[in-house]
Amino acid sequence: MTIHTLITLSRPQSPAAEAYRTLRANLHFAALDAPLRSLVITSPSSQEDKTTAAANLGVVLAQAEKRVILVDADLRQPRLHALFGLDNAAGLLDALSDAQIQHLLQPTGVSGLSVLTSGKLPVVPSDALSSGRMTRLIRQLETLADMVIFDTPPALSVSDAALLASQAGAALLVIEAGKTRREQAQAAKDVLERARARLLGAIMLNAPVDRGANSQ
Repeated sequence: MTIHTLITLSRPQSPAAEAYRTLRANLHFAALDAPLRSLVITSPSSQEDKTTAAANLGVVLAQAEKRVILVDADLRQPRLHALFGLDNAAGLLDALSDAQIQHLLQPTGVSGLSVLTSGKLPVVPSDALSSGRMTRLIRQLETLADMVIFDTPPALSVSDAALLASQAGAALLVIEAGKTRREQAQAAKDVLERARARLLGAIMLNAPVDRGANSQ
């Protein structure tokens, strides 16, 4: 998969791309009540393509002239570097080790959109994501962009998504028609709410077009 396969770039007039623009508008309205500068994207399980959803959301936000940073915080199965065709020698773990963050952000070819890849993977990802350094990094990234989007592991698999969601501004849950079971979605919602995350709602992938949902 490459950046050119993202629906918001390859088929910008499609119902799916328009659904991401609707999501962009909804995030704008959500920020009217409380500022929103960082957002965690997760899913109940590994079946849902949360990474592509995060990338498409990043694209439409950048297309609205926002400065957007996509962070690959899935330190178990990182995919953003492959999706955008980027080098993954250094990234999030280096930023947590006090490397200069500006030198780690990589352009994507979409104006205003940059990526902080995962870089090398830690032995215990949850330890890295729950550290005080991670909280400070989130705040630093928020000063460099209008929106910081974190792609995280599935919420029901490990604690990483809940840990990050408790520190970021809000969270979105990605579910997929024909794959996500109702009880999985409810369980993931419960996990995020127990973490005191500001859960804004869910993105449904591959739903029938006439129901107004988006697909990849």
